Amino acid sequence: MKKDTLFTISERTGFSISTVSRVLSGKGKKYRISQKTIDYIKEVARSCNYTPNLIAQSLRTRKTNTIGLAIPNIDNPFFATMSGVIINHLKKKGYNVLLSDTMESESNENQVIGSFVSRNVDAIIVVPVGSSSSYLESVAETVPVVLIDRYFENTKLPYVCTDNYIGSYMAAEYLIDKGYRNILAIQGVQSSMPNKERVRGFRRAVADHESEGVRETIIGDSFSVDNGYTQAMAALSLEGTRPDAIFAFSTTILLGVIKAVRDLGLKIPDDVAIISFDNNRFLDFLNPSITRIEQPVNLVGKLVVDCITQLIDGDDEDPSTPLQTLLRPTLIEGKSC
Repeated sequence: MKKDTLFTISERTGFSISTVSRVLSGKGKKYRISQKTIDYIKEVARSCNYTPNLIAQSLRTRKTNTIGLAIPNIDNPFFATMSGVIINHLKKKGYNVLLSDTMESESNENQVIGSFVSRNVDAIIVVPVGSSSSYLESVAETVPVVLIDRYFENTKLPYVCTDNYIGSYMAAEYLIDKGYRNILAIQGVQSSMPNKERVRGFRRAVADHESEGVRETIIGDSFSVDNGYTQAMAALSLEGTRPDAIFAFSTTILLGVIKAVRDLGLKIPDDVAIISFDNNRFLDFLNPSITRIEQPVNLVGKLVVDCITQLIDGDDEDPSTPLQTLLRPTLIEGKSC
């Protein structure tokens, strides 16, 4: 079947070629075209078997309609979910996505970012793994760069992240309010911003209840199942000083903790309470269901894509989406505490 042109779709819909072009290039909202009109033009285009000439568009606009997305560990359920959400939002905007796993390595990240730039991506979304923003800030002079999940202090780079300090404070205070007094926190990558903020929030909550005899211990060095298992096994095997509650800093750490508890023949929450950072649907199907801090992943995905769109279109002078955003997490109550 012959593919219809913008001119043909314009004739069939009754809208101008410029309006049709703006809708099919994902810029309908920017030009304040109504959602009803956008949906109608897209429906007609689909029925006409219309496919845009991406090469011609790229030559004309100097855009590739491609976004680079760099994450530190695709095996981590949190980053897998976040990647899916972001890709879905970008697809709706008409963008293709180059996804790469940096494996928590700064050198890998630099290579990945360099590859994105050489492929002329329109923008880069990255979960940074390094300790300095200097390289990413230099890249941002050439192509828009937006950080997600992690950010740097005093950076000018835009970011969309969860307020990890508040989330960790909420988790610790929840355990304290439930009567737990010897709380073990098992942390992830110690140099990462989310981990630092979770440690800070946890310690602040404990300090605020110091007069109530609350004790805290923080151990661990990786957002991994093995780290959760090893640290929980060691701590729970100590008679007399065994923690009465464990705060896992991620879902992957949580899984290791649960296995350790069961291997030791202990019960949740009778012998030890558990709370976790991050949410996943399967946590409601565990016995008992897990109390956890939920990050607003869907909102993070939407806002980061809105931010990227603004930067690509040059609308960052008066943005409708703040270019540096911390979002408040939510506590979901299970039966593990």
